[in-house]
Amino acid sequence: MHYDLIIRNGTVMFPWGAAEADIGVRDQRIASLSVTTQDEADQEIDATGLHVLPGLFDSHVHLRDPGKSDVETMETGTRAAALGGIATLFDMPNTTPPVTDRNMLAWKRRHIEEVAHVDVGIYVGATRENTPELAVLEEFPGVCAIKVFAGSSTGTLMIEDDAGIEAVLRSGHRRVAFHSEDEYRLRERRALFKPGQDYANHAQWRDAECAWRGTGRILALARKTGRPVHILHVSTAEELEELAQNRDLATVEVLANHLTLVAPDCYERLGGLAVMNPPIRDARHNEACWRAIRNGQVDVVSSDHAPHPLQAKKRPWLEAPSGLTGVQTLLPVMLNHVNAGRLSLARLVDLMAAGPARVYGVANKGRIAVSFDADFTLVDMKRSATITNDWIATKAGWTPYDGMKVTGWPVATIVRGRVVMRDGELVTPSTGRCVRFLP
Repeated sequence: MHYDLIIRNGTVMFPWGAAEADIGVRDQRIASLSVTTQDEADQEIDATGLHVLPGLFDSHVHLRDPGKSDVETMETGTRAAALGGIATLFDMPNTTPPVTDRNMLAWKRRHIEEVAHVDVGIYVGATRENTPELAVLEEFPGVCAIKVFAGSSTGTLMIEDDAGIEAVLRSGHRRVAFHSEDEYRLRERRALFKPGQDYANHAQWRDAECAWRGTGRILALARKTGRPVHILHVSTAEELEELAQNRDLATVEVLANHLTLVAPDCYERLGGLAVMNPPIRDARHNEACWRAIRNGQVDVVSSDHAPHPLQAKKRPWLEAPSGLTGVQTLLPVMLNHVNAGRLSLARLVDLMAAGPARVYGVANKGRIAVSFDADFTLVDMKRSATITNDWIATKAGWTPYDGMKVTGWPVATIVRGRVVMRDGELVTPSTGRCVRFLP
């Protein structure tokens, strides 16, 4: 039998467990999980000593394209994803102009086809003006979800009130993704702080109650309307307790940043490079996030890659913009957690492949099975490396993990049967397409 690509001798992470297998790819799909020694291919990869994972997702990134090409573009952001072992990512709508209508959706789909190195899903931003059309917009090809900024946004992308959120939830049927900080409490507490205070005040201003109130209000409205919701970057013990009582309607994302960085140490070491929304919190909340990983409550782990210029991040607190880079470091950081015994490799695959596919209704991705897209992430679980700013492909050029030593490293990214990254080099550029979703 002849194939386009054969991956031999790897330890393959199937949905039913790890096993030695030889995989055959034809016409961008997985064609066989039992390739023989007599079978041939146009290209073969010897994966001896490597784990073959389903192509991994980062389902929460801000690629800034269009509008801020000085810090990121679709090309540089997807290049960083491929170098970091990410085969699929979902891009947020808060660009300039924002992705809130048919014209911008059409532009973004064309742009992805022209320059992306991995496959991309598109969030549509909810506004008060487009709320009646969301039921139509969510069905457009390539759309992964409607995104609601219920706190911490500006302009038309802010919908902070219950009536506005309820109207969004009544327009359409697919799961809606939320930034759920409570905008009213944020505004009330802003007067308590002044620019230039210690960066650690970020977690005091945007305290746990801001997150808990916002999530609680959204859950009540989801229950009222019967609409499923996805709560992004959950960061507090209190939110996780309430979300545990609403598993029939709500799914949960936790960020690698909230699993890896801990206050106040991160603010003392990194200053403005640790400032993000919702904030990095103390050990109590970090431990709660890890408990939720271990007990199966968390559905997705992502990066919330949100680049800003390095010089801007070094400004005094309240002048420094919020957001960290992360798409390229997401997998190395999480593989390091696997090697440290904090989660299994199978659980990582669940959180970064099967979980995103399930939550967002992805068609034909998220698992290694015949007829699924031939997306693979090959990793060397024994390789040690040091993350450095020099390795970062994003135009912003920095990472909060600069100097971090990790064990576990991506060595190949394969998207629909095409080897995009191999041994740290981009070898097949601009092969990305829009992700397909279930209706």
